[in-house]
Amino acid sequence: MRVAPTRPAAAAALLLLLLLVSTTLATRAASAMAGVLGGVKENPAAANSAESDGFGRFAVDEHNKRQNALLEFVRVVEAKEQVVAGTLHHLTLEAIEAGKKKVYEAKVWVKPWLDFKELQDFVHKGDAATFTTADLGAKKGGHEAGWCEVPVEDPVVKDAAHHAVKSIQERSNSLFPYELLEIVGAKAQVVEDFAKFDILMKLKRGSKEEKIKAEVHKSLEGAFVLNQHQPAEHDESSSK
Repeated sequence: MRVAPTRPAAAAALLLLLLLVSTTLATRAASAMAGVLGGVKENPAAANSAESDGFGRFAVDEHNKRQNALLEFVRVVEAKEQVVAGTLHHLTLEAIEAGKKKVYEAKVWVKPWLDFKELQDFVHKGDAATFTTADLGAKKGGHEAGWCEVPVEDPVVKDAAHHAVKSIQERSNSLFPYELLEIVGAKAQVVEDFAKFDILMKLKRGSKEEKIKAEVHKSLEGAFVLNQHQPAEHDESSSK
């Protein structure tokens, strides 16, 4: 004779089934979100943003407080983001220690809705590359050496290009911001008290891409000034 299951037993079986289903769905959802939550994403535009500079300065200031150090923030070289409970900003930055520029990697955890910001990690990665008059073929005594080709990946060339883009944006009436896509070529020249950079850049503004030639001056104190810029196709002559 077959005995029908009691109501408590049936309820327990149903509860177990619901638990198994919910666990399976939760596991699948977690797997699906794994590529979104916790994934570190590159953000090239952020490296030249005021927000990233703010996080970089915060990281250096917090490190100085914790280690009783005297680092001086220079710039953010690279910025990446990771979605956690908030955002974890992965920064590669330059700072000056005892007069020497060095590279550090920092992680800053931010929860905007709680006005929360915390330095998670700060590690020295090595010395920053420097740009000397020797790289420009300058003669002894500081005399003008003429234009010479320089590496587009040199940090000082990148700094000059970013300054040019920022200055062009400030002088523009465009509603769309300029974005530096590529430094196509660069020349440099040392004169008595400053260096001149002639840079060919590929920029993006909205959906439009264009090439711009810019001349940027750098003083002995390290300050950049955009001297002039123009569309590359309108400049048929080379710098002399």
